[in-house]
Amino acid sequence: MKKVLVVGSGAREVAIARCISQSSIKNSLFCVSKDINPQIFDLCKDYFVTDLANISDIVSYSTKNKVDFAIIGPENPLANGIVNELENVGIGCVGPKKEVALIETSKTFARKIIDLCCPEKNPQRKEFSSIEGVESFIKQLGGEYVIKFDGLMGGKGVRVSGEHLKNIDEGVAYANEIINIGGSFLIEEKLVGEEFSLMSFVDGKVCKHMPVVQDHKRAYEGDTGPNTGGMGTYSFGNHSLPFLSEKDINEAQKTNELVAKQLFEETGTPYVGILYGGFMLTRDGVKVIEYNARFGDPEAMNVLSILESDFLSVCISMIDGNLKSQDVSFERLATVCKYVVPVGYPNKPEKNFEVFCDQNDRSLFLASVMLKDQKLIACGSRTAAVVGKNKDVFQAELFAEAGIANISGNLFHRKDIGTKKLIDSRIKRMKELLQ
Repeated sequence: MKKVLVVGSGAREVAIARCISQSSIKNSLFCVSKDINPQIFDLCKDYFVTDLANISDIVSYSTKNKVDFAIIGPENPLANGIVNELENVGIGCVGPKKEVALIETSKTFARKIIDLCCPEKNPQRKEFSSIEGVESFIKQLGGEYVIKFDGLMGGKGVRVSGEHLKNIDEGVAYANEIINIGGSFLIEEKLVGEEFSLMSFVDGKVCKHMPVVQDHKRAYEGDTGPNTGGMGTYSFGNHSLPFLSEKDINEAQKTNELVAKQLFEETGTPYVGILYGGFMLTRDGVKVIEYNARFGDPEAMNVLSILESDFLSVCISMIDGNLKSQDVSFERLATVCKYVVPVGYPNKPEKNFEVFCDQNDRSLFLASVMLKDQKLIACGSRTAAVVGKNKDVFQAELFAEAGIANISGNLFHRKDIGTKKLIDSRIKRMKELLQ
């Protein structure tokens, strides 16, 4: 009997908990999170409600319940060293130690790691902690630039010229905002092309790769509006995307492998967990946008919904360093994931309203919700995700839309994710760029 702890309570953690519950390895599931997610609660032997910043409480809970290992969902506990503390008391983790989780928590550190192993994947960039030189570097980049807060901001710390920043003055103003809160930041050249995500299981030495997925960060249809944590994602049945070649996929996979290896060489700490590369296919080939140190959300719902291998077995092989001999395979199905979010999200979201849905629907993944007096209450961030699966991506999109129609509340979603019109526009844009 394996006692498994899941840390976190979003849609990503619902996907993880379901995979564990379907394992052929006998197990009992425990969860720690700030609020009770009823879909996870129903699968658990025990559920501990606490702030995820309370690392010592989580460690005490884990030892008291004789947990064998933990799977860490969100990035903040990783940044706070939860894996270091759990491993100190003999509890293995699917998630990297603080020293190597820096690949996500510090964009400057990530760029330096990439410089050491695959410098051609980095854009032109400069690091700043004062306003000195900001305007001149933006001009040097021809006004085509990205400003990235060097730390965690829930996917909302990046602002792009021509999208969020209309001119140089607005870029300087955002730089000043970061400086005023005592932060530092990077200014990078604006990469032009198509984004894609590639996540890999890593045991410290070996990487086993997942299907590539395309995320949609912008809040509104047609890729407009502010950046969000992700409004939805899609993947194709061939585990590629229509604008990517086999060479592009291989390049991204090789990059993840080189980064995992370099992290160990640089820190002496093996990277164990999920390594998530955010890539951009440009005219000059595949470039790295950023790295994350855990499953993406929504991407986790796409890939875990079609995982054929026993997830618990994969987790154990990562912790034990035996990933090389572990089968990792996925169904040849396309997936479309769409989020419903509160009206006003992400800047001024409505909250504390009731959400109505069928919680037993296997295509539904509850996210930022809590149970209050037996009612499902929205907490203000992304509320729930729905995943459609089919051999044909456009049929999968229809299934996702049908699932969304069964959810009601003060919510909205992006209807265009996974549609032929949107995907065709991405293919066309890439073709024009590569001409």
